[in-house]
Amino acid sequence: MRIPHLYPPARQVSIPTGRHSTGRPGVRDHHCGGPGPGWRALCVTGAAAAPTLGSVSFAAADGQQEETRTVRGTLPPGSPDFVYVPVEVPAGVREIKVSATYERPPVPAGAQGNALDLGLFDQHGTELGGRGFRGWSGGARTEFFVRADDATPGYLPGPVGAGTWHIALGPYTVAPQGLAYELTITLTYGEPGRTARPVYPPERATGRGRAWYRGDCHLHSWHSDGRRTPAEIAALARAAGLDFINTSEHNTHSAHRHWAKQAGDDLLIMLGEEVTTRNGHLVALGTDPGTFVDWRYRAGDNRFGRFARQIRASGGLVVPAHPHATCIGCGWKFGFGEADAVEVWNGPYTPDDEVALAAWDAQLVASVRENRRWLPAMGNSDAHRAPDVVGLPQTVVLADDLTRPAVLDGIRAGRCYVAESKNVTMAFTATGERGRQAGIGERLDVDADTPVTVRLEVSGAPRCTVRFVTDEGVLLTSDPLPVSGSGSVEWRTTPSYAAYVRAELRHEAAAGPVPGAPASFTNPIFLGHR
Repeated sequence: MRIPHLYPPARQVSIPTGRHSTGRPGVRDHHCGGPGPGWRALCVTGAAAAPTLGSVSFAAADGQQEETRTVRGTLPPGSPDFVYVPVEVPAGVREIKVSATYERPPVPAGAQGNALDLGLFDQHGTELGGRGFRGWSGGARTEFFVRADDATPGYLPGPVGAGTWHIALGPYTVAPQGLAYELTITLTYGEPGRTARPVYPPERATGRGRAWYRGDCHLHSWHSDGRRTPAEIAALARAAGLDFINTSEHNTHSAHRHWAKQAGDDLLIMLGEEVTTRNGHLVALGTDPGTFVDWRYRAGDNRFGRFARQIRASGGLVVPAHPHATCIGCGWKFGFGEADAVEVWNGPYTPDDEVALAAWDAQLVASVRENRRWLPAMGNSDAHRAPDVVGLPQTVVLADDLTRPAVLDGIRAGRCYVAESKNVTMAFTATGERGRQAGIGERLDVDADTPVTVRLEVSGAPRCTVRFVTDEGVLLTSDPLPVSGSGSVEWRTTPSYAAYVRAELRHEAAAGPVPGAPASFTNPIFLGHR
């Protein structure tokens, strides 16, 4: 697959491939000439398929237990997002192990330093779609191993088949001096172990029928760049009062087989992935077990739709994550036409969440005025390690039962609100003539001039202020709730005055006209005929 990013054209360069002694690591330098100093270290062969560096060859076992090769090279500024180091793996290999180091020189003020991601593809190749995918650790690890019976977290156990494997290098950021790296590749020979058949969590937990269920759908364990085990995350989820969670490791589904023991009658565990591209991140939420979603594309490549469809075909939802985050590569550039929901609140509330909330509300306004599909909002913790709080925030979903399909249906329909903790509850309704009523994510289908009563009942939000937000803006702001945190607020309107109403609970503001951070907010109730 040719990666069509706008980089200088690669020159095809051959690299000597002499055999190295097995008594000490062999060392090969990936140094080549090029059109300028920035390209002198980037050797790309097979440019019509993928940016590929010179290959690393190993001899047959010949009675040896272990064989090591070391390669060095430098990636210049402006390198492709991903380049590949081919490794020729002979038959009889039990384990492949890779370790990496790279230089981190000081950089001028305002420039980015070096950061290198790592991954692995097996003899099935690097074609987009991931048939050969064997693991990804991004920048979270500097070494990994793969064998039939085990693998480093983030990687998939399985046989080490003969053929051309590829170490994936992802230069996330490159210093002006370039990114000088060293890879040490070790093959261990011998009889392979047995690959266990994966066991996945059940799709159902013991629910309460149609009810409100609390969940956190963006979490990281040590299978990507988190520091917690699945057992630790499950314990924290239960302590946070959650009914369901969704796994979402960066660019790998390796954790799917490690969650079955953590599920129970009281906790539904759904499986997914955080698809971490260079143009934004998305949560593949509630996909079928074992689903891998590729991430090696940018918005200009016009490939995102293919993988959004794959997520939905596997039973999941497409949820852009932290769309206005300011970290490199985190801002969402793919548009929302393929999205099923959007993560508006990510972890402790920060200014980029406020921007995301305002942008989402602007999308709501456009959807009602253009009579098109609207996009439900979610909130998730994105917790990685202490002191990150699992369940801050959480999405509270009205679902027919505590099952994967029912929870996803509730999120897709927007029958949900976002709360900072299990302590906050909201009951939000709109009532018209003859007692006709609609709740969060629903439509009260009445005539334009029909009086409508909007009512919010709250608990667990001491001294918070209620705001009713419509397509015309904030049309009601209440007095602060009492210190008990419980209360109710009513407002009367008509569909001709407000095409939708949503509710926010805001903490006291520190100063000035800027509102305080939310304790909770709802998806809208739509008013009037469609």
